[in-house]
Amino acid sequence: QVQLVESGGGSVQTGGSLRLSCAASGRPLSTYAMGWFRQAPGKDRDFVAVISRSGSTTRYADPVKGRFTISRDSAKNSVYLQMNSLKPEDTAVYYCAASIRAYNNVVVSSADYPDWGRGTQVTVSS
Repeated sequence: QVQLVESGGGSVQTGGSLRLSCAASGRPLSTYAMGWFRQAPGKDRDFVAVISRSGSTTRYADPVKGRFTISRDSAKNSVYLQMNSLKPEDTAVYYCAASIRAYNNVVVSSADYPDWGRGTQVTVSS
């Protein structure tokens, strides 16, 4: 089992940027496709972005396309989410999650991710 710890959340104004990090321990992240999800108060946990083990395949939820970028660094055993042009509707707790997949495969359902971090709060004010 891999342990995941998110960091980098905070409070920003509309149009600002944040970079979330997810550090792994216990197993190499190269084993996993890595996803970011978010959950706003009173809402379901939604898919945000995913990156394959190889790094060559990425997928984004429609609301974040063109604004968010997911990346990974095997040497640092970490995955990142660069968030630009933030909007108030991006306010949520952001979670990283790990799923063992074939090298270039990705999944977008939270049910396919058995390992989760505890989340980091992102608040965007207008």
